[in-house]
Amino acid sequence: MKKAICSLAVLAALTSAQAFAHQEGDFIVRAGLASVVPNDDSDMNAGAKIEVDSNTQLGLTFGYMFTDNISFEVLAASPFTHDISLQGMGKVGETKHLPPTFMVEYYFGDSQSKLRPYVGAGINYTVFFDEKTSLGTLSLDDSWGLAANVGLDYMLNDDWFINGSIWYADIDTKAKIRGGVDVDVNVDIDPWIFMLSGGYKF
Repeated sequence: MKKAICSLAVLAALTSAQAFAHQEGDFIVRAGLASVVPNDDSDMNAGAKIEVDSNTQLGLTFGYMFTDNISFEVLAASPFTHDISLQGMGKVGETKHLPPTFMVEYYFGDSQSKLRPYVGAGINYTVFFDEKTSLGTLSLDDSWGLAANVGLDYMLNDDWFINGSIWYADIDTKAKIRGGVDVDVNVDIDPWIFMLSGGYKF
């Protein structure tokens, strides 16, 4: 009798473990805080430099597991708002942007693991809008670039988990200022994106 009870307990534990991690056919949704921290650079003359500040918004990811280890994922967010500063002058404008990013990811471990680290690579598209400047008018070109990420999911139960991830995106744009003096300047924003979130799989 004791052996039978022990066997049932082991079987139940194994069955529960198999249900913990992401598996082929699962849809994965995450929501949390995403902070965009620009690693900016620009090519203005006379040593001047355009600087873009950081911003935190609601971050969302939507994924689908093609196999137990490979997924396709989309990063979305509420619009980020950034102050734009010119070295020596302080804030001269601001802009909003949306950075949808499309990734193919590889999850380490197997479908019985509660802890699933992963890495990914893909493409980022950034659209800028609602640009404003005290120097006249400002427009920023949209950007296409490569992206990469690393992350970690920890399963709390069969469906819910917590996540931490770091993203990098190649975002290059041309800023066009029209006013007393016309200025065109290439700006490399190239941000790191740090995200803490909760997730659900179904």
